[in-house]
Amino acid sequence: MIVYDPRFLDHVASPLHVERPERLRSVVARLQREGLFTEVTTAVPASLADLDRVHRTPYLDLFRNLGEGLLDPETAVHPSTFEIASLAAGAVLHATRVAVRDGRPTVALVRPPGHHAGPDYGGGFCYLNNVAIAAAAQVAEGRRVAIVDYDAHHGNGTRDIFADTADVLYLSTHEYGIYPGTGPAEDVGEGEGRGFTVNIPFSAGCGDASYSAAYEAIVEPILEQFRPDVLLVSLGIDAHYRDPITSLVLSSPGYVDLLGRTAALAARICGNRFVVALEGGYHLEALSEVLAGVVGRLQGRSVGYTLTDVLDGDVHGQGAIDATTRAHQAFWNLR
Repeated sequence: MIVYDPRFLDHVASPLHVERPERLRSVVARLQREGLFTEVTTAVPASLADLDRVHRTPYLDLFRNLGEGLLDPETAVHPSTFEIASLAAGAVLHATRVAVRDGRPTVALVRPPGHHAGPDYGGGFCYLNNVAIAAAAQVAEGRRVAIVDYDAHHGNGTRDIFADTADVLYLSTHEYGIYPGTGPAEDVGEGEGRGFTVNIPFSAGCGDASYSAAYEAIVEPILEQFRPDVLLVSLGIDAHYRDPITSLVLSSPGYVDLLGRTAALAARICGNRFVVALEGGYHLEALSEVLAGVVGRLQGRSVGYTLTDVLDGDVHGQGAIDATTRAHQAFWNLR
């Protein structure tokens, strides 16, 4: 099932902004051409009670009442922004509830993205933390949740929301040293949450081989040991080699293979309760090609790829994998 709403196209942070409506237009158009834009549903905005589980009231009041203003230089607020951001959060909430209820994968094609929004701040194109809001709702119902963040940027907001809890495992692959500057391997969480924040801080030039090696050495074994009741993926396509604002080099087939392996793992360990929620990704062809590949894989169909260059064939990110393994050997059984 796909959760989508054309109102997501109404969000325009500022003219010529890289996080623009054409992102979703390109995805929908490609899915339609492939015959994959099926079983599409909309959702209602997240309630204030849903938002309150992860965002503090003063921040929500500021965001809701700001009108025209800035959360940071790249994250503008307009009178309609709160409603559209709440709708994006509601879409991921709905996708997660369906996945849990029916035991089948769902995909939430949403914008604005969310993983940079923390308990009392927004920024990095993000206003409300869509995936964190959905995860917190599941925790409130007694479930354990794993969030795997495949965006090229570290999800500092998601990390800060769940850093001190053992009910949510947060695992991020990202390019270290770019925005927001967080996410070293040594950050393993806080208090009761120590060991449940896992950062794989890749450097520029990491792609297919590095992601595959990280999946085998860290992602899969930790998820197998954590045994979540539901697995959420924050999926940014900005780790693609064609993305204009990062220096990671995943190919389209590499991305789809990564998501396919994660989905297969979810089928084994949590009854197929698997949700993919869109975060970043700013090259339109790469974005649409990868999303079509992911949706096709989940529907048991294949699509053709044009962006297939493999620019990392020798595990350029082995140092990052080793650093994360060292940081987590006290918490997980890692080789």
